[in-house]
Amino acid sequence: MQTNSPLFTPGTLSDRIRQQTQYALSCGALHPILTNYEIIEDRGIPFLVRIISNLARKEAQKRKQQVSSESSKPVNPFLPCDRNLFLTNISPTHHCLLNKYNVVGHHILIVTRDFEPQDNWLTLADFQALWFALAEIDGLGFYNGGTDAGASQPHKHLQLVPLPLIPEGIAIPIETVFDSKSPQSSPYQSHQLPFPHAIRFFDPEIINSPENAAQVSLNCYYQLLRHVGRLEQDNPGIQQTGAYNLLITRRWMMVIPRSQDSWHSISVNSLGFAGALLVRDAQKLAQLKKVGLMNLLQQVSGL
Repeated sequence: MQTNSPLFTPGTLSDRIRQQTQYALSCGALHPILTNYEIIEDRGIPFLVRIISNLARKEAQKRKQQVSSESSKPVNPFLPCDRNLFLTNISPTHHCLLNKYNVVGHHILIVTRDFEPQDNWLTLADFQALWFALAEIDGLGFYNGGTDAGASQPHKHLQLVPLPLIPEGIAIPIETVFDSKSPQSSPYQSHQLPFPHAIRFFDPEIINSPENAAQVSLNCYYQLLRHVGRLEQDNPGIQQTGAYNLLITRRWMMVIPRSQDSWHSISVNSLGFAGALLVRDAQKLAQLKKVGLMNLLQQVSGL
């Protein structure tokens, strides 16, 4: 069922996120991953590379051991969801949660209320729920379409992080090589990006109508998927035909086909193609510098 308005009171989501974050921290439901970061430039892009702290690695290993000892049966963390992380029912089909293991503050998940596979194509309802959130938060939305694209949970969920990605710096590093004068009506490719991708710019007024933005986004989504070779027909089935990453802001959408989830044991999800990467220690950071950030993205992308 579609709705022309969000189920929460407009103008309240940001405050709700701040309040619930404080509560979730106080009761131990939220587990932020502590990191340090470096800015590493590659081909004109100032990449944000976060390095997980020693303490965070120890805590993560402890949690992993606890989970494996409790049960070998997979658990869906979204069904039922942890009420301490619950933010709001954002639409009739989706609710909004805090990301339990967040690297970025106020990182939220937009999750289907009923189970849907993460490797299903996105729908109008998915984009509508996302735009209800984007209307409240000027952020970067993203979707990891399949395990080869960095998806860690099989239950369909979009994600949204506030901007800027670089603390007190550039909003989205990858934007530094975008040509904002590119036509809005057709897919665009940046000659400075060596990996397959397609970009569409939105009308600046799109944010004024989240409902219209959802339909525009769905149309652009199909167009970009066709452009990168992930979609061959106008009326696709339910399940996707290959892994991909989706990035979306109030201003543009980008799709990148994926061939593998990692290279040299360095994992990449959608945020990597926005210019934000995460490594587990200084050794992996050194390895990343050696292989090259853009080379990494090139190796994990493609059909």
